[in-house]
Amino acid sequence: MASRPEGHGGPVDATDGPDEAVTGPRGRVLERADSVDARHGQGILIGDHGHQHNVFRLHLPRSVRIALLSAIVLVLLVGTGWVTVTWVLPQFAPTYKTEFLIDTTAGGDGVGTIAESLKTVIDNSGDSDALALRRFGGECGAQDNTSQLVGFGTDNRQEISDAVSGIGQGSKATLQRGIVEAVADFSKPFAQRAKQVNRIIVVTRNGTDACDEDTGFVEKQIRDRIAAAGLSIEFRMIGYQVRDDERDQLTQIATGSGAPDPMFVDTPGQLDAALDWFTNIEPVLRNAKEIVDILNPAVQRVNSAVKAVTDGRLDTAERTLDGAREVLSRTDTEFEDLQARAKTATARDIHGRASRLRSQQQRVVDSADDLLRTARSGNPLGEKHAAFERVATDYNTEADAMNQALATLRAKAPAGTR
Repeated sequence: MASRPEGHGGPVDATDGPDEAVTGPRGRVLERADSVDARHGQGILIGDHGHQHNVFRLHLPRSVRIALLSAIVLVLLVGTGWVTVTWVLPQFAPTYKTEFLIDTTAGGDGVGTIAESLKTVIDNSGDSDALALRRFGGECGAQDNTSQLVGFGTDNRQEISDAVSGIGQGSKATLQRGIVEAVADFSKPFAQRAKQVNRIIVVTRNGTDACDEDTGFVEKQIRDRIAAAGLSIEFRMIGYQVRDDERDQLTQIATGSGAPDPMFVDTPGQLDAALDWFTNIEPVLRNAKEIVDILNPAVQRVNSAVKAVTDGRLDTAERTLDGAREVLSRTDTEFEDLQARAKTATARDIHGRASRLRSQQQRVVDSADDLLRTARSGNPLGEKHAAFERVATDYNTEADAMNQALATLRAKAPAGTR
C-alpha cells in the first residue's frame, strides 16, 4: 500500500481504507466522519460533501431593538384586530337589533298595559334578535327624562320583562329626546350592527313632544341624528290611545323619521296585536319574501340553461347552471332567521314552506345537471327532459303556495300596517 508522510495535506490515495485518517488544520488528525468548525472562516468549503453556512448578524443598539420589536408587536395586534372586526365579529352579529322605546307618561293603567303587552310579545321574538329597552317621560331639560333600561342582547328577555314591570311613571312626554337618544344607542362604541335590520319600535300615548311642539324642528333633529349615526334605522310607531287632535303630529314625526304611518290602537288587545306584528310577524314576512325573490330568478336561469342544452350550447348551459347553483347560499341568513322565529304556528308554517321551496329549487338544479350530463354523453334527452319538467312544475306549485300564504298573512295585518 502506498504510504504518505505524516502531516501531508495532499489527497488520500484511492486505495486508502475507510478507517484511514487524514490531518486537518494545525495537524489535528480527523476521521472521515468528523467536521470542521469554520465559523470564523470566509469562503471555506471543506470536503466533497461539505456545507457552508454563512451567518450574518446585525448589531443594533438595545433601544433600537426594543423599538423595532414594539413596532412588530403593534403591527400584529392591529392586523389581528382588523381581522377580528372585519371577519370574525360580523359572523356573530344579531340578525335584527330592536330597541323598544316606551312612553311612561300614560295615565291610569296605561304604563302597566304597555308593560304587559311588551312582555307577551318578546317571548316569541327571534333567538338571534338583539333587544333593548328605553323609556321616555320626565321634566323638560332633565338628564333622566329618557334612559336606556336594558342594553342590547340576544338573551335578555327576562331582564327586559323585569325592567318593564318595575317602570315608574314620568311627568311629561319627552318624545323627541327619547327618539334621538334611542338612535344614539345604536352607535355606541363597539356596538355590533345587525345583519339585516336596525329598528326602533315606539309605543307612545302622546302625539306631540311636551317640551317642543315645533314638529318640523323635531323631525329635523331626528333626521340629523340618524345621519350622524351613519346607520340605516327603521322606525315603527304605535300610538296607544292617542287623542284625535294629536294624531296628525305623530304622523308627521313618523314621516320625518322615514317610518310608515303610525298604527293607532285603543284597546289592550289591539296593542298586543300591533306590537306582535312589528316585533315578530313583519320579520317573518320580510325574510320569506326575500327568499322567494332570490329563488324565483334562479329558477328562471335554470330554465335558460335547459333551453341551451336542447339547443346544443352545452358550455353556455354549464355556466348558467353554475350561477343558479350559487344562489342557494345567498338565502342562508334569511333561513336561519326564519328558523329562529318558528315559535308560533304562523311562523312555523312560513318556515316550512320556505324550506320546501328551497329544497325543490335544489331538485330543479340537480335535474338540469342530469340533463346536461346526458347531452354530453350523446344519449337521447327525452326521458331526462320530461323529468326536469316534472320537478319544475313542482317548484312552481310550491312557489304559488308560498305567495298565497304570504298574501293571506298580510291581509291579517292590524289596521295601519298594510
